[in-house]
Amino acid sequence: VQLQASGGGLVQAGDSLRLSCVVSGRPISSYLMAWFRQAPGREQEFVAAVTWTTSSQYYADFAKGRFTISRDNAKNQVYLQMNSLKPEDTAVYYCAADRAELPVVAGPDPLNEYDYWGQGTQVTVSS
Repeated sequence: VQLQASGGGLVQAGDSLRLSCVVSGRPISSYLMAWFRQAPGREQEFVAAVTWTTSSQYYADFAKGRFTISRDNAKNQVYLQMNSLKPEDTAVYYCAADRAELPVVAGPDPLNEYDYWGQGTQVTVSS
């Protein structure tokens, strides 16, 4: 299974970006899909997740009201719409997949708790 995130870039504060994650090798319809991020010198940080059972969405506090996660099982893709971006959103964003029903959102290495994750995409927000 391979996950490839894309859509990052350099934007100004207040701008929007839409990240995409293409999954190959397995249908994502039976996977919880999540986004994480990691800024230089900082730990991995859960951003958002959408379950495969009920399509329930989970968000980190900093993402609520600004970010929206969605999935398109037919295209085997998951998206992260990010609005009102702030400089503190600057990080590498990773998508991940797991067969669990609920997301792992914390811990010393939460991304490693997922079955699959891929290369990230850099998001840089200038002030």
